[in-house]
Amino acid sequence: MDIIALQCHEKDNVAVVFTENLEAGMEISVKDKKGNCNKMVVRARIPYGHKVALTSVEPGEEIFKYGEPIGVATAKILRGDYVHIHNMDSQRARGDLEK
Repeated sequence: MDIIALQCHEKDNVAVVFTENLEAGMEISVKDKKGNCNKMVVRARIPYGHKVALTSVEPGEEIFKYGEPIGVATAKILRGDYVHIHNMDSQRARGDLEK
C-alpha cells in the first residue's frame, strides 16, 4: 500500500501527510485534487497530519496550503522537507503584525 500525502489545492507548495511512522528516505505518493499521484522521497521524519514540501522554497517566500498563504519560510526548504515552526513563520491570526 502506498503512503499518501494530499495536495489540497493546485497552488499549494505543501501536502498534508496521512500516514504514521513516515521516516526520512521513504517514498510517498502525493495525491492532488484531480486524483493524480506523484512519487517523492521525504527528507525527514514527518508526523501524521503535518506538512511536506512539494517544491523548494526560499527564505521569505510564502507557504501555501488550501490555496491560501499560511506563512513564510524562515529557512531554505527543499522538496521532501518537513514544513513546520522550525522553518516557517505563521502569518495567520497574528496580532503583532502591521495591518
